[in-house]
Amino acid sequence: MNPSDRETDFYAWTQRQAQLLKTRQFHQIDWQNITEEIEDMGRSEKRQLESRLEILIMHLLKWQYQPNFRSRSWQLTVKEQRLRLEKLLNKNPSLKSSLTEAVTEVYPLATLGAERETGLSVFPETCPYSLREILSPEFLPE
Repeated sequence: MNPSDRETDFYAWTQRQAQLLKTRQFHQIDWQNITEEIEDMGRSEKRQLESRLEILIMHLLKWQYQPNFRSRSWQLTVKEQRLRLEKLLNKNPSLKSSLTEAVTEVYPLATLGAERETGLSVFPETCPYSLREILSPEFLPE
């Protein structure tokens, strides 16, 4: 199996690379692509963090700015995203250092989503919630 097999049968390529690592056949390993895949795995975890924060912040905004439409569904989405974030951070503690930056990066997307779903365009320029509030199981903005 040559490196181009990664493009035609990714699963088989991963299994072959794992076997080569296990048997210490380092001279046959597709190092270039292994490196890229490991980097992609790390980026994937960060994308998941950002996606969960975006959904969570969007629902906090909806909760705050549409009090007459508050629903159990919104509340459960907030709870679910917090639990999923907690699980992700427990498995990847180094992502905690990215939280503040991630909130800043996803906030404009969260406001767009909230605007699309509510029809409102009254959301603050910067995130009105602290990181502690965003992650706190008890916090719901009033």
